[in-house]
Amino acid sequence: MTVAALLLLADGRFPAGGHAHSGGAEAAVRAGRVHDTASMAAFLTGRLHTTGLVAAALAAAAAAGQDAVLLDRAADARTPSAALRATSRRLGRQLLRAARTAWPHPGLDRLATELPGGAHQPVAFGATALAAGLTPAQAASAAAYESVNGPATACVRLLGLDPYEVTAALARLAPQLDAVAGAAAEAAAHGDPDALPAASAPLLDVYAEQHTSWKVRLFAS
Repeated sequence: MTVAALLLLADGRFPAGGHAHSGGAEAAVRAGRVHDTASMAAFLTGRLHTTGLVAAALAAAAAAGQDAVLLDRAADARTPSAALRATSRRLGRQLLRAARTAWPHPGLDRLATELPGGAHQPVAFGATALAAGLTPAQAASAAAYESVNGPATACVRLLGLDPYEVTAALARLAPQLDAVAGAAAEAAAHGDPDALPAASAPLLDVYAEQHTSWKVRLFAS
């Protein structure tokens, strides 16, 4: 059952709103930093080891049943961009709505009550994983995968990249995905939100702020 739940949660078709977001890829494409499969792979690698690591650790901690309000504050402190904070909370609200329908659970109801403005997406992701019966390690793996899969899919739409080559790039990232998920789960096991990774990606923050000012864009972020 937990394997099926893991696959469902990691599926890009899960109605949590992620398909409308590029994870910074749209701005990176416009800036010329991502223009082919190789540059996309470099972008995904950097994203995985920074924001992906942070998201995976927060998700693992939430899946372990740690205090969601404290974790949400930790997520806030690790997200300097106001645009990214708003996006994260919007995605958290959408995820929680889908999760409460798929896996009704008192913890999800409590999260909605404690954070009525919306929990950060990684915190909501971890709480969803807990409600679905997943382990913190599984939550970290799914969150790490999500951090690169969404932007990779966005690059196919933005640049018309060969989907087979994009999938191959993701496959080559598998060992790093496992390593990041393992490090995230290990950090979360300490039970201290302050001890979670705080890796930064300043260029993604800059891109997010620029992206919000665009009058024409394909993705919400």
